[in-house]
Amino acid sequence: MRRRSLITAALAAPLASAGAVGALQSPAQAATWSSSAQWGQWTTGAYTLYNNIWGSGAGSQTIWANSQSNWGVWANHPNTGGIKSYPNVSYTLGRNVSSMGNVSSSHNTTVPSGSGLAYNQAYDVWGNGDDHEIMIWTKWTSNVGPLGSYVGSVYLGGRNWNYYQGSNGANPVYSFLAATQTTTSTVNITAHCQWLVNQGRMPNVRIDQIQFGWEITSSNGGYNFNCNSYSLTT
Repeated sequence: MRRRSLITAALAAPLASAGAVGALQSPAQAATWSSSAQWGQWTTGAYTLYNNIWGSGAGSQTIWANSQSNWGVWANHPNTGGIKSYPNVSYTLGRNVSSMGNVSSSHNTTVPSGSGLAYNQAYDVWGNGDDHEIMIWTKWTSNVGPLGSYVGSVYLGGRNWNYYQGSNGANPVYSFLAATQTTTSTVNITAHCQWLVNQGRMPNVRIDQIQFGWEITSSNGGYNFNCNSYSLTT
């Protein structure tokens, strides 16, 4: 598996300590697979689930899965700046943007609320290995933001997105933030990729990994993030 880029979202400022009561460190039902290992991973069919604790100063985190469609993570990361992890489900496409076809994804999630939380829920789409990074945010807390500068609003796949563009020092990062946040969504990934190419913002790269999960900066006290359903149409 490939480690995440060093920075792919604006680092949240350190938060005041909070005595949040954490959720239980286990799914409601016995899972087919679970792991607390930093780089824990499980492959089912064409999909791979990653625990992916990549940031410095991370706490503990356990990922569980019954399938690529039903999985979740319990995370207890301290209230400090910097992304700690990106637990995700990943699929490798291997097609150029111009010939990638109709690639779309639907998801339904349950995310926590409370003090001590900083995270975003996002698709992370990689081009030419890790040369280009396309992030599509559908839900996030108010204390995190995308890398780069705001460019403008764009209508793609039946909804409005706020587009930001920047670099993490290793690769360009193209970020689309949903104008209306949601935990139940269908995202036209092809529309985002082809818009970038048609606008001359990104070359006609090969789309490799398509990932979906949560970039977690802090979750002090322990919280559950659940993916109730997930599908990817290629």
